[in-house]
Amino acid sequence: MNTLKPIEILLIEDSPTDVMIAREALELSKVMNRLSVVHDGVQAMAFLRQQPPYADAPRPGLILLDLNLPKRSGQEVLREIKADEDLKSIPTVILTTSKAEADVVRSYGLHANCYIIKPVEFDKMVEVVHQVHHFWFCLVTLPPND
Repeated sequence: MNTLKPIEILLIEDSPTDVMIAREALELSKVMNRLSVVHDGVQAMAFLRQQPPYADAPRPGLILLDLNLPKRSGQEVLREIKADEDLKSIPTVILTTSKAEADVVRSYGLHANCYIIKPVEFDKMVEVVHQVHHFWFCLVTLPPND
């Protein structure tokens, strides 16, 4: 169980509304983990590699990744994460509106750790965040966050 220190969460999401909902859902779920947000695939990789302007960015213990991103798609970001020796052990959860079977199959083929279809209703999103938190931070043993 990972209760010693809060785990950093990186949300890669371009929709301001979805970011706001995720933040509120985390607060309502009493999730104490810190949430960092980037809005496109290029920012995501700069954040993860601690490149400017993210030189002091924390290393996330969990990534929540939307597939529909500007500049570099979520699938491209996932491919880069899982091909990078320093990043591939970070659990990456696809959190997207896409129900397309091809997206699900491709995401798992690129080694996504799970695939969640984003609910549109706020109360259901709160429940999803609560379940994600419970699974990844209460049940699962995560790798050290070095």
